[in-house]
Amino acid sequence: MRLNSNFKLPKLIGHRGVKDLKPENTIESISAAFDIGLECVEIDVKISKDYIPLLIHDDTLDRTTNGSGLVCDFSFREINQLDAGYYFYKSKTDIKVPSLRSVLDLVKKNKKSLNIELKPNENFEALNIKKVLEEIKKASYENIYFSSFNLSSCIDLKVNAPDLLCGFLNDDFNQINISETIDICKKYNFFSCGINLNSFSRSIADQFLANDIKITIYSDKNISINEAQSLWNNKVTSIFIDNPKEYF
Repeated sequence: MRLNSNFKLPKLIGHRGVKDLKPENTIESISAAFDIGLECVEIDVKISKDYIPLLIHDDTLDRTTNGSGLVCDFSFREINQLDAGYYFYKSKTDIKVPSLRSVLDLVKKNKKSLNIELKPNENFEALNIKKVLEEIKKASYENIYFSSFNLSSCIDLKVNAPDLLCGFLNDDFNQINISETIDICKKYNFFSCGINLNSFSRSIADQFLANDIKITIYSDKNISINEAQSLWNNKVTSIFIDNPKEYF
């Protein structure tokens, strides 16, 4: 299978599934997003000690499971035995950290779309990308786009799969300014740039759009429907949403 992307950015993307409603980056959270009516979800992916791509946001297991320690120090089997719902419900659950493959199967079955955020995985970024690409080849599903705050991961993805769509995420224009970010996106053919809501302005939007770079917006808190409408009016393509209930 030659990797290609049929992905089209929707107006709303579920953030880690729907992380305000269900434990983030779990089958339960992704299923809830689709049940509510979302067409696309964002997930965070990195690899275990035995190189299995799995869903987790942090470098460690501590915040979102009842385990402790670096994700890369444990096999997928060990991680999959942990409780990935306890932190959310404050009681024991049967919710597990899922493999990327199981999520790809779910997304494919529901004919939905997926944004895979490639998480920094110190000294394992290249291997992370290799294993993720292997999984999507096996799944034979193309309605996917990639993103990362880690520039080397974005570049490596495009080197290995130039036809796939990738968006660069920039949380701090003080470190990589707007002009530099635009130059990076153009140089490496990144189709979008993800911007924190706190950094967004119409002026910034105009600069990206003038260079044919789509804008996505994320936030540390749920984005209200009024905020979303203002963003869409200012030419933002997609918004990452933690709780989309008021939108439906």
